[in-house]
Amino acid sequence: MARIAGIELQDKDRVVYALTKIKGIGMSLSKKILSALKIDETLRVKDLRGEDQAKITATIETYLTEGDLIRQVRSNIARLQRTGSYRGVRHSRNLPSRGQRTRHNARTKRGKRKTVGAFKKEALAKVQTVKTETK
Repeated sequence: MARIAGIELQDKDRVVYALTKIKGIGMSLSKKILSALKIDETLRVKDLRGEDQAKITATIETYLTEGDLIRQVRSNIARLQRTGSYRGVRHSRNLPSRGQRTRHNARTKRGKRKTVGAFKKEALAKVQTVKTETK
């Protein structure tokens, strides 16, 4: 197993795919890094030489990856929330912030459906008894 940027890469994976396991590196950036270093994309991680690993590690350090990337994204969201921008308000309310509709979709962001209003008497009595039992 090769360790690059603090991530253990599987020996059986091709290098071009294995680099995408590092947060912040996608397929296009992985291909760009390997072509700049003149490393064959079809090589497996177990076939990498030590000097190739060192070159890849040095190149990856020039990009924001892993913890640094996560911190930057969090600080960007916090800045939007502090300034009170529309996107910041949507983030704080846990709603989609890129213009998606929420009337019918966005279940992953909004959570499980909650019925409001239309209760039958039996269902309402059952809900109230459950609430009193849990207290």
